[in-house]
Amino acid sequence: MLPAILTTFLWSCSSICAARSARMVGGAAANLTRMALATLLLALWAHTYGRASLGGPAFPWFLLSGVIGFGVGDVAMFGALQRLGPRLTMLLTHCLAAPIAAITEWLWLDSKLGAGEILCAVVILGGVALALAPDHGSNLTRREFWIGVLCGIGSACGQGFGSVISIKANRAAAELNPGIHLDGATAAYERIIAGLVVAFLFFLFLRGRDQKPAPGVWPRAWVWITANALAGPTLGVACYQWGLTTTRTGIIMPIVATSPVLTQFLAWAVDGLRPTRRTILGGFIAVGGVIALKTLLSS
Repeated sequence: MLPAILTTFLWSCSSICAARSARMVGGAAANLTRMALATLLLALWAHTYGRASLGGPAFPWFLLSGVIGFGVGDVAMFGALQRLGPRLTMLLTHCLAAPIAAITEWLWLDSKLGAGEILCAVVILGGVALALAPDHGSNLTRREFWIGVLCGIGSACGQGFGSVISIKANRAAAELNPGIHLDGATAAYERIIAGLVVAFLFFLFLRGRDQKPAPGVWPRAWVWITANALAGPTLGVACYQWGLTTTRTGIIMPIVATSPVLTQFLAWAVDGLRPTRRTILGGFIAVGGVIALKTLLSS
């Protein structure tokens, strides 16, 4: 449970930084720069204190997980952030990613959840949906809205499928060296390599389409990009990968899905955006589901 809780807090901080940087310099540029910085930081750890081998049976699975999760999933997430904002983007991503991952893990890896675990997961996701459901009214055109929705669905698929493939990678590593697991930061490094390549290709594709940032914006944007790189793909994903070595995706992902709710309260502290009563109620329901899940797993 600890890795999931740490991931929730770090990803909540990351989403605020991601939304700000995407608005300042564009989604493709913000995503690529934070990925490049995170790759450097993770490489320093993996090649010194970690167990990076860039080989073996787990590495191809981590690469595939990186292409789907870090690459396609994160590119889609930034596309949704630019159009829908963090509220609806996180609702689509986290509430869809959890069932996608749980069903995939069940069908592919034969890892089933008990009835009590499924009930707790539904309560958590229901609380998140209540807290983040968008209010009436939007300035988006119909075309921009549906492009954003498709990007949000793509983000959910990337996170869900990428998580299950990471579990497959961990199992492949354990089969080769029983009892030895890659630490979360090293696993995140082996994933992000492929993700960085995909992010770069999307950046080249979208470079002429994204609106160019105003002069003098980049120095201010780097503050948010650096914070996003640390809280998201570096420390956040390292904690998430740590959790996947010991916990099924159907359990860890509903907990992590509460991160958008926490984001609302962090936005209140940072930007003065007071959460609505519905957000507070949904947050209490989601947290109650997490507590019930923790109690169930401890019994």
